[in-house]
Amino acid sequence: MSRDGHDISRRQISENALKVLYRLNKSGYKAYLVGGGVRDILLGLEPKDFDVVTNATPDEIKALFRNCRLVGRRFRLAHIVFGRDVIEVATFRGHHGENSDNISKSNAEGRLLRDNVYGEIDEDAERRDFTVNALYYDISDYSIRSYGGGMDDLRNKSIKMIGDPETRYREDPVRMLRAVRFATKLDMQIDPVTAAPITELASLLADIPAARMYEEVLKLFFAGKAEANFELMLKFGLFAPLFPQVQALLDESPKGDTARMVRAIMRNTDLRVSQDKPVTPAFFYAAMLWYPLKRRAEDMAMEIGLSAYDAHVAAMGDVMEQQCQTISIPRRFSTPAKDIWQLQLRLERGQNTRSFKLFEHPKFRAAYDLLLLRGETEAGTIAKSATWWQTFVDADEDTRSKFVKESSKGGSRNRSTGTRKRRKPSATNSAAKSAAPSANKTPD
Repeated sequence: MSRDGHDISRRQISENALKVLYRLNKSGYKAYLVGGGVRDILLGLEPKDFDVVTNATPDEIKALFRNCRLVGRRFRLAHIVFGRDVIEVATFRGHHGENSDNISKSNAEGRLLRDNVYGEIDEDAERRDFTVNALYYDISDYSIRSYGGGMDDLRNKSIKMIGDPETRYREDPVRMLRAVRFATKLDMQIDPVTAAPITELASLLADIPAARMYEEVLKLFFAGKAEANFELMLKFGLFAPLFPQVQALLDESPKGDTARMVRAIMRNTDLRVSQDKPVTPAFFYAAMLWYPLKRRAEDMAMEIGLSAYDAHVAAMGDVMEQQCQTISIPRRFSTPAKDIWQLQLRLERGQNTRSFKLFEHPKFRAAYDLLLLRGETEAGTIAKSATWWQTFVDADEDTRSKFVKESSKGGSRNRSTGTRKRRKPSATNSAAKSAAPSANKTPD
């Protein structure tokens, strides 16, 4: 498509991306802006990043840019660093040949483990996942090259796989998650042929390194489309390989506390993103895994005979360890998540003068937010605790003191007027009292 056939302007492309494109082009190499950057501009969206492809090899790219570092084992990439801005440059990928074992490798399930096979732009386009990502903006003449009907699919709002979907998913199972993410992000539908193998192949996600899955979860749930992504993942069976402990409780009770909590987390996260408020993995995982933690603590209390508090603390390590087998949660987030968990028990019983000390805890706000979500999810004492803390947090300092004082008095009255009965004096004690001389009476 020539320059006259589209409305992409160089003013919409980052200055650093243009520098990379122009230098590659002037050095005699072919250079294209590719994928999401082109797609998003055509859709009227603001691109999150700008990726470049070229026929220059990684070593040739490094020779052109002093601010270049080469990364990746599965496929070598060049990162051109401009302060905090990084332009990713890839060499055209090619097809695997009979003699490419030294530069490409796949496992028994068909997943690519190494993929340093270089080729031409046509081959590169065929190696991309979806047609809406196979769009190339040519810096030499400002035209767009579309492959596999990418421009038509963009207009028709269709996420369509390039090549045989089953083969492509086996090469990289994360493409199933990408199909979901692009559908919700771009307000598109997954093409029926592209969607057909997903449910059957969803279990392949269990073989993906946990560290990579951590990054995918950030993209799925921290970009304003968490609730929509969750529902599509449930539909295709993609949630279970990521959160097996949560899925077990969802299977047990599809409309129970866990289901209500997860949907509340997703809505809450989307709302915060829309309001430009921070969202943190520590809170997200603490909330997501709360009911698996509760179940595990109950089991440990019964099996080992631990107190409720000790079982709660012991279960935290078990639940987090199991989750990290599928999603590698960095310690800088898993440790605060455990702090949030531990504070839940203190918040449940700390509605007295200790409230002021709890209020000053560094993780109080996150723990309080989780308690509010639990209050939305559950009824009874948890909902009452959430309401009490909400009143406490929203009050000014003087009102807080009065509120806590009144609550403490109310607690004392409740304890003194409970169901405890006054003991009747025994016959022996009555006789002893009758026999005892009066303190105000002089003995005979």
